[in-house]
Amino acid sequence: MPYVTADDGAKIFYKDWGTEGSPVLLSHGWPLNSDAWEATALFLARNGHRAIAHDRRGHGRSSQTWHGNEMDTYADDLACLIEHLDLRDLTLVGHSTGGGEVVHYIGRHGTSRVSKVVLVSAVPPLMLRTDDNPEGLPIETFDAIRAGEAANRSQLYRDLADGPFFGHNRRQDVDRGFRDAFWLQSMACGHRAAYECIAAFSATDFRPDLAKIDVPTLVVHGDDDQIVPFEVGGKRSAGLIDGAVLKMYEGSGHALPDTDRDRLHADLLEFIDA
Repeated sequence: MPYVTADDGAKIFYKDWGTEGSPVLLSHGWPLNSDAWEATALFLARNGHRAIAHDRRGHGRSSQTWHGNEMDTYADDLACLIEHLDLRDLTLVGHSTGGGEVVHYIGRHGTSRVSKVVLVSAVPPLMLRTDDNPEGLPIETFDAIRAGEAANRSQLYRDLADGPFFGHNRRQDVDRGFRDAFWLQSMACGHRAAYECIAAFSATDFRPDLAKIDVPTLVVHGDDDQIVPFEVGGKRSAGLIDGAVLKMYEGSGHALPDTDRDRLHADLLEFIDA
């Protein structure tokens, strides 16, 4: 299986599908892995693009390091992969935590290799409520996730899958296969990595990174997202990125790559090919 070696020796697993067209790198959410983007990668490769997706360190098939489970290291791991594959004219696509990873990559490494950015249900600009971020979510929200992770993470993932992640608690029409795949991928994430990543996605301030994005950007967010509320995430991010295009999916939740797959694929392809 293909791996790239990070600066500290960690092995980062990746998939590389398709051989023609501009490359698209897909970054997954917490606590999933590159399998979460499988359908999108297949779609893009079939439509003339090279699709790359990796397992973030601690997740899936990548090394479960004790250290480095924070955004600086995630972004630098991404840089190692991009440089290893010598990707240029690259579209970066990030879902949820992956959205934070790709904008933090830009904040640390710039856009010399990047042509476009897509943020899907993404965690920027800052999820945690602070004195200068009163629109964020209270610390108790993330403490509860940490408590569930520490006490019985298998049940936590079941509860998320059957509830707010897919919006199944409201719409009751999300296929069991999607929910089972979420649990399976989540259980493949290392326990420490999953626990530490909660702080990474919730407490990292991505506002300085968003200010550095100088390439065309598409922001896609559901207005019924119970994980990263639209008002906390997509709406604010779009306002902080110069020239960003915001697409709100009315009535949709957090897991757009699954629940709104056809619409998202069409929007991705139109934006990338424009």
